[in-house]
Amino acid sequence: MTTTSGAGDLSDALLAPVRPANAFEETVGRLLQIIRLGVFAPGEAIPPERDLAGRLGVSRDTVREAIKALADAGFLVSRRGRYGGTFLTDTLPAPEPVSQPVTAAELDDALRVREILEVGAARMAAGRTFSAAEREALWGRLTDMRGAGGDDYRRLDSRLHLAIAEATGAPSLVAMVADNRMRINRLLDRIPLLDPNLAHSEEQHEAILIAILTGNADAAADAMRVHVEGTATLLHGFLD
Repeated sequence: MTTTSGAGDLSDALLAPVRPANAFEETVGRLLQIIRLGVFAPGEAIPPERDLAGRLGVSRDTVREAIKALADAGFLVSRRGRYGGTFLTDTLPAPEPVSQPVTAAELDDALRVREILEVGAARMAAGRTFSAAEREALWGRLTDMRGAGGDDYRRLDSRLHLAIAEATGAPSLVAMVADNRMRINRLLDRIPLLDPNLAHSEEQHEAILIAILTGNADAAADAMRVHVEGTATLLHGFLD
């Protein structure tokens, strides 16, 4: 097995340089992604403007304009003073309702890409060696989800799956999983949260993490495949 370099910060992988032609739009999109995927929790501070500008490869003016746009939309709030900064709002705006139906091709594409990425991520993560702190941090993502519901569940579920991708040590994979997870979450927003499914998912998440942390790559891949297939079955059932 290889050794991980640390639990790291998911935002390192997700806040990569944007394309200059659409710097403002892509900055807004990247910030929305880390908000929607639970990289930062409601009420938590995001990195300062100078840091964001450096990571995204844009000017501080562009970052400032993007933050203002997201503040106006209800996602962020800026506070002055000794403990000031830019924070997620305590209650994030709900996703806009979508009336346009999902095509079978769109649904199949999102689900197939998810299986390829996340089953592979689970297998690769199981091939790595974790320090005690890294193991605790990864398991903590599952602990955070226990008893969660509604918007909190979706956010924490996304954060757990991104943490598994991060555990592979491949930042580019984290970005790909994040992009696909945004697609999956938009689909999941169209169907109800079912309590028995949440309980079942919790059991599956535990099986995935146990396999990863014990270095059983085949079991990790199999457990992740079963998990994503369950989600796919629900989405097909409600949306087909």
